[in-house]
Amino acid sequence: MNNTTQTLSVKEKIGYSLGDLAANLVFQTILTYLAYFYTDIYGLEANHASAIMLTVGLIAAFGFNPIIGAIADRTTSRWGKFRPWILWTSIPLGVVALLAFTTPDFEYKGKVIYAAVTYTLLLLLYAANNLPYSALSGVITGDMGDRNSLSAYRFVAVMFAQFFVQVFMLPIIETAGGGDKALGIEIVMTWLAVIGTVMLLITFLTTRERIIPKPEQKSSLIEDLGDLFKNKPWVIILVVTTLVFITLAMKGGSYVYYFENYIDKEALTEFIQPLLESLSGIGINFFGENPVSAGFGLFNAGGIIFMILGISLSKKFADKYGKRDVFKIALFISTLFILIFYFFSPTSVVLIFTAQVCHGFFYGLTIPLLWAMIADVADYSEWKNNRRATAIIFSAMMVGLKGGLSIGSALVTYFLGVYGYVTKENTLAADFISQPETAIEGTKLLVSIYPSIPFFLCVALLMFYEINKKMEVEIETELKERRTDNK
Repeated sequence: MNNTTQTLSVKEKIGYSLGDLAANLVFQTILTYLAYFYTDIYGLEANHASAIMLTVGLIAAFGFNPIIGAIADRTTSRWGKFRPWILWTSIPLGVVALLAFTTPDFEYKGKVIYAAVTYTLLLLLYAANNLPYSALSGVITGDMGDRNSLSAYRFVAVMFAQFFVQVFMLPIIETAGGGDKALGIEIVMTWLAVIGTVMLLITFLTTRERIIPKPEQKSSLIEDLGDLFKNKPWVIILVVTTLVFITLAMKGGSYVYYFENYIDKEALTEFIQPLLESLSGIGINFFGENPVSAGFGLFNAGGIIFMILGISLSKKFADKYGKRDVFKIALFISTLFILIFYFFSPTSVVLIFTAQVCHGFFYGLTIPLLWAMIADVADYSEWKNNRRATAIIFSAMMVGLKGGLSIGSALVTYFLGVYGYVTKENTLAADFISQPETAIEGTKLLVSIYPSIPFFLCVALLMFYEINKKMEVEIETELKERRTDNK
């Protein structure tokens, strides 16, 4: 019997959110470090790294995700439809995540093949784990309040993973490997693989599926797809989602190169030293002595902290002015703080950190709104067509998200290759390789002009997005009346 209104316990909410924490330890590591790992630790040429990341990423977005989603939806077991996938993939995902960041001593061709195979397996297992995990949130409770509460728990888990990976991981890699980044990243990924596997097993053990579809329930894929492509707001949000994640992947994967090769080390040390001493005074000594890794960690920490502040204020602004207008204006302002990076000199460390926290705040305002607007698009579809197709709408957005990440990540290594970046194989001397001026210019463009373009395109597209504050109220009121009449 379906029990759709049972209140979820705190234990189950925490158990479920640990699955997102585990997945994001992998996801954030790919987003932040994979390009850097391929070029500066494993020694792949930038164009080969770009080809691997783009090809495999698009195969995952348009191949793995839809296929696994269809299979998972038809899975039948004593544990339900989605929970068994978390169990089955927990150990393989951890093992392959470790293998993808190891550096076996092959000849160059063997390295390229190894990177392609391990990245393909990693994205396949990530999809097989994360898609059913995401779907699980829709079947463990039918209570909307509980779903909102569950989302809050997930958000905390995601931010914790992002903070750890972007702030602490590079200094820990330096320390764990004693300066040998290849050894350091293998040690750290071993820890993350074990911890992530345990978290996924806890998710499996502490959750249960309560909403079971009726055996006779069927849906028409053709009708749902027809509704999608007649839904103008859906098309706009799909393109916006893709563009947003192109920018996130591009700048997220480029900052480590920016700190390694562009920012003046003396100016960086002078700026961060008082911060490190203050943190050390309260017992925080995770950043190490390397100014690049410490500065990179503090840079990301500032951005994330102000991003959380923006997220906390997002609903207040959206309730007053509407999601579309707040998203559009906040995204435009946040883009200006990306664009301005192009004008900073290597010694403009204070301005660089200031721009990062300002960007973090204004981009933070948009984060909850994107996902809320996707839900609005589902309501719009039901309002127009008298049929609800939430699952397929969210699935299509996941394709846009994964496609955007793949394109953005590949563009990082592609442009590095175009601008003549000299790749480094992991050696202690590799840190002292001098980059040509063209590569330095390319690195600067990758954190400023290039990632600004997709964001500006998003702002332009939102001019044509018709679901404003007035329409939100109209749709919500009408749908409530229809649902009341149908009871």
